Amino acid sequence: MDLATIIGIVSGVGFIIGTILLGSGLGLFVDIPSIVIVCGGTVAGVFVAFPLKDVIGLIKVTMKLFLFKLEKPDGIVANLIEISNKARKGGLLSIEADIANTSDPYLASALQMTVDGVKTADIAAVMQKKMDLVKESNGTGASMYGTLGSLAPAFGMIGTLIGLVQMLANLDDPASIGPSMAVAMITTFYGAILANLFFNPMSNKLKIRCGEEISNMNIIYEGVLSIREGEHPKLLEEKLNVYLGPNKPKDGGK
Repeated sequence: MDLATIIGIVSGVGFIIGTILLGSGLGLFVDIPSIVIVCGGTVAGVFVAFPLKDVIGLIKVTMKLFLFKLEKPDGIVANLIEISNKARKGGLLSIEADIANTSDPYLASALQMTVDGVKTADIAAVMQKKMDLVKESNGTGASMYGTLGSLAPAFGMIGTLIGLVQMLANLDDPASIGPSMAVAMITTFYGAILANLFFNPMSNKLKIRCGEEISNMNIIYEGVLSIREGEHPKLLEEKLNVYLGPNKPKDGGK
């Protein structure tokens, strides 16, 4: 579970509600027509901007913001080095047990192709295609949230304009101007909150998650191809430690 996302959303909402309560009641900031304009218009805009399958797929991508669990790179490197040592000593068939033990379907598939004797070029092509699909999926999700982040304030402004038009149509009643102006501004308020507390930060978080996921996949990509080619485990270790950067363990990942 990604605590940072949850902490950010809960604390952000808490700060906003707390600030409102210091000056007035929450009821003043609740307006159903404004909610309908901002939320409904924003969702409608996304349906216009993206294919239906991508909009539906956003639910799955969104789960990465809250339930994202990624294995640490140093753990992947250590596992691949261990598999490489085993393959070098006992042959490729000796790593079949590692296929059943791994929880990563990307690694399991690559190792299975290796054990089955698939050519290195073909393994590389399949693994690269899977990485491209992950990039595309996460990239689309981040793009959709970015679009939501731009649409929400826009529809907030549209709601404000609607409220102002309705207010100007009733200028003969001065007593209604103040309340009408307050309601007109609430839609802008809603749009700003949705964009800056939810949609834009979520878009950025998905980009970060995509980078982390692809980095791990690259480690597996390099490791499996090295194992398939029968390279020395020490060479594999040197190649994979590059991905660890300053976080490289002093014991070389063992």
